[in-house]
Amino acid sequence: MRISQCREEDLELLEAHMPLRGAATPHEARYARQRQGSATFLLAWKDRRPVGSCEIRWAGCEAPEVRAAHPGCPEVHGLGVWHGALRAQNISTALLREVERLAAERGCRTVGLGVEKNNPRASALYGHLGYRDSVPYLDCWSYQDGAGVVHRVADACLFMVKKL
Repeated sequence: MRISQCREEDLELLEAHMPLRGAATPHEARYARQRQGSATFLLAWKDRRPVGSCEIRWAGCEAPEVRAAHPGCPEVHGLGVWHGALRAQNISTALLREVERLAAERGCRTVGLGVEKNNPRASALYGHLGYRDSVPYLDCWSYQDGAGVVHRVADACLFMVKKL
């Protein structure tokens, strides 16, 4: 497995191998934030195929309660492995290790991530990797489906933090 930063030419492969819901691809938005310098978009590769991704948002989580508790803490956002059959193969762990390396390289003392409260498997993994429970918050987001309908979502989450 190989971890790399997303390149423009990777976007088409991401859409083919890791499709995400909505008319506009979140991959393009993540890549655009990387080009602007506000994020780093990481990809995990296996046999020349993208199998996982995450984004490091250098300004941190947008939730005000998280920002108040952890100012300046970069956030791992959108950590995912595609598809489910590839889970439990250390792909998420490899992505998080690279996030931690990049954050430490930038002089960050902590890194954090949000996990849905109804996802005990992910919470257990993050806890095993040294992330500790910190701040509950509501993650509010929206997406537009192929028919142009906007769907609003609110997920009950817990922000977890790791000291580097």
